[in-house]
Amino acid sequence: MLPDGSGVDLCAELRSWSTMPIIVLSALDEEEQKVKALRAGADDYLTKPFAARELLARLGAIFRRVTTNSEEVTLTVNGLEINFAAHRVLHNGREVNLTPIEFELLCSLARNRGRPMTSRVLLTEIWGPAYADDTPLLRTHIANLRRKIEDHATRWRYVLTEAGVGYRFCD
Repeated sequence: MLPDGSGVDLCAELRSWSTMPIIVLSALDEEEQKVKALRAGADDYLTKPFAARELLARLGAIFRRVTTNSEEVTLTVNGLEINFAAHRVLHNGREVNLTPIEFELLCSLARNRGRPMTSRVLLTEIWGPAYADDTPLLRTHIANLRRKIEDHATRWRYVLTEAGVGYRFCD
């Protein structure tokens, strides 16, 4: 019952490019709607009216599963330490101040270390499907990220360019 479409369609669209937790909050208490939303990718479905404590408990349960399912909390590679849980990056012991986008970009590359990631996949994962072809945007953020984490301005140690493909985090 969204003003510009169906919540089930939105859920399916989000799930097609993201693994973010999704809780549907709806006035519809019909079993069929709940089943459709859950099959479309929702992690939970809560009908109105609901108690704030119940919503917080459901959020806590989802975040416990997300945290438990993540493969690692900290990754250290050649003097670069990425703490995924604390959203913190250290380079040779000094804290690196990254923007939220730069941090998400670094995490995405680091979680897929050793594997080339296409520009389209990175753009969709970080910015969403509407940005899938905005390669200049990605190049700008990669350049800013490299400026903050690399030792040398021309010899990349962590974020490597894969010609004609995208980027790879080197482990």
